[in-house]
Amino acid sequence: MATAAPLNRTDALAVPWTDALRFIRQLSHDLRNHLNAIELQSAYISEFEVTAETKAEIDRLRKMLSGLRSALQKISEGLSELGTNLITYRASDFVEDLRKTIAREFQDKNGEINWAMDTGPAMLQIDPELLQEAFIEVFSNAFQHDRGKGALLIACKIDRNRLVFTIREPKIRFKSSTHNWGREPLRHITHGHYGLGLYRVRAIMEAHGGDMRAQYDATGSELVTTLILPLPREES
Repeated sequence: MATAAPLNRTDALAVPWTDALRFIRQLSHDLRNHLNAIELQSAYISEFEVTAETKAEIDRLRKMLSGLRSALQKISEGLSELGTNLITYRASDFVEDLRKTIAREFQDKNGEINWAMDTGPAMLQIDPELLQEAFIEVFSNAFQHDRGKGALLIACKIDRNRLVFTIREPKIRFKSSTHNWGREPLRHITHGHYGLGLYRVRAIMEAHGGDMRAQYDATGSELVTTLILPLPREES
């Protein structure tokens, strides 16, 4: 009697994305609760009569706990459902606010960004806080992942009733596919990074009725990321 081939459990297991999301969110929530309890206990212990060295070690422990709690919070936020609070915002004001935010977030990189802006009097309907989160993530990726020599070239213009924001990032080596850019959460995982950043960026852009695209220009050795926002209908 022939023996049945062993079941390939990797192929057999297919968990719906909604179930995976629910699991990750619940796990993150439970772990943060445990970390909060440990944090409270360490704060309580620090009130005892201890040596200066012991107190320093407790403070170091509390900082480690805070960092881990922040990492878990970021994962939860990356997978959370978006709720936009849209307001009318002049495009030029948003871009200027964005420049200030990027300058503050990446203080040691300001000299490596060249901006070219031409938004005219266009108005947007946006959630500025969410959009700034998305742009910060894109800039962070540009500065961290195998960046080549040269500045980031930033261009922003109005084109066919859309605000088109382009980031040209020097990158000599690029082997990834841009076909599903931002559509494959948890695909590329490294220490401290879980493949959720671009997924969150795309979700934010689409929540605004916009889009995110990426293309590698082998001739210019540049990764070109394009973020698109539609103008309100009255601007059409």
